[in-house]
Amino acid sequence: MTAEHSAAASDRDRVVITGMGWVTPLGHDLESVWKRLLAGESGIAPIDHFDARTFPTTFAGQVRNYDLADYVRDPALHANAGLNSAFALGAASQAWKQARLDEFDQLDRRRVGLYLGAGEGVLDFDRYAASNLAGWNAAESKVDGRAWIEAARRLMSASREIEQEPNMPLTHLAQEFGIRGPAYNCLTACAASTQAMGEAFSIIRRGDTDLMLTGGAHTMIHVLGITGFNRLTALSTSKGDPTKASKPFSRDRDGFVMGEGSGMLVLERLEHAKRRGATPLAEVIGYGSSADAFRITDIQPEGRGAAAAMHGALAQAGIDPAATDSAGRPGVHYISAHGTGTQENDSIETAAVKRVFGELAPRIPMSSVKSMFGHLIAAAGSVEMIACVLAIRDRMLPPTINLNDPDPALDLDYVPNKARSAEVDVCLSNSFGFGGQNDTVIVRRFAD
Repeated sequence: MTAEHSAAASDRDRVVITGMGWVTPLGHDLESVWKRLLAGESGIAPIDHFDARTFPTTFAGQVRNYDLADYVRDPALHANAGLNSAFALGAASQAWKQARLDEFDQLDRRRVGLYLGAGEGVLDFDRYAASNLAGWNAAESKVDGRAWIEAARRLMSASREIEQEPNMPLTHLAQEFGIRGPAYNCLTACAASTQAMGEAFSIIRRGDTDLMLTGGAHTMIHVLGITGFNRLTALSTSKGDPTKASKPFSRDRDGFVMGEGSGMLVLERLEHAKRRGATPLAEVIGYGSSADAFRITDIQPEGRGAAAAMHGALAQAGIDPAATDSAGRPGVHYISAHGTGTQENDSIETAAVKRVFGELAPRIPMSSVKSMFGHLIAAAGSVEMIACVLAIRDRMLPPTINLNDPDPALDLDYVPNKARSAEVDVCLSNSFGFGGQNDTVIVRRFAD
């Protein structure tokens, strides 16, 4: 095989990121949000999606001042879009344009796919509750089915009910961009969008598509979402300044803070990207996935599942976690931590990183942008991956804010409070979901 043919074969196997976009509690465009992350700003504030004054948790990371019409060709096509779909459309539009796909009219849309980690839409709670109340026969202490149906027909909307389904962001994105290739959605809780990115990477590598639009979208900032996590005692119930409530790796951390939004990326076969003149932003080089097989709401205490996902991604990337390069640097230069701010997650993730990297673990900086965004649940991994790519681009690490009282049992480098300049060429991003799903994706600086 000639060198030219060898290079071409390599380009067919390599997968690069050519576009990114996000809709977050800190804003809706790449550069302003990234600037705010590096400044250590928080997007967490009192909830105004509903009246949360009587809830144990009254704050969240909400998306504000967002208008879907700014991002789509025909707003009427998405007039009934739920919040998760609306966020996905905004983030995907940014990624599509950054990848210059809107300028490429030779795109074979049968070779373009979708893989999302999108959560369910928001329950139309007020009308649903009103229908239930109208159908309740208090005298007989039972539901009057006919009365319920009549009220539901009058009060509820078929389109609102359909928009609650987690597959609906796929529908809206396929319509907006004319995507006709394979379309998948996974909802593996907090690991969903990292799993989606990893699977999209795998689909391209095995030759099923040339390009995948991938990422996540979610909001659980609604009555049932906040109630559920409050009952699990997973949310922070801090009574002070909301911007101080998310404090991963701190001694007094008391749970995560709910966030919402979307992160979307264009993953593309390098050969295809070169052919159309696209600019690679970074290269995806490894994906690992595992299950804890332990308990639905608890992580395996020794971090075995988390470690297995990291080991799988490192093996695929060809990185020995125990080795250093000629300059003495570990093979991974930054870890985007799952870093939720719960007592359990931060301790076990720290243990898992030590389990994988051994004596090199303290030399690898890791931070949690959830301290600023809140936890975007299904969309968390995708916005954190975008932060990794920007960290590589600018050689800057986003901080873990509110880390003023470190947990003495957690002794790794969590980039406390201030962004840091660093020689970062390889990033590892972790996401761990309720139910024991663990996913890791590794990206590196693109070099032709």
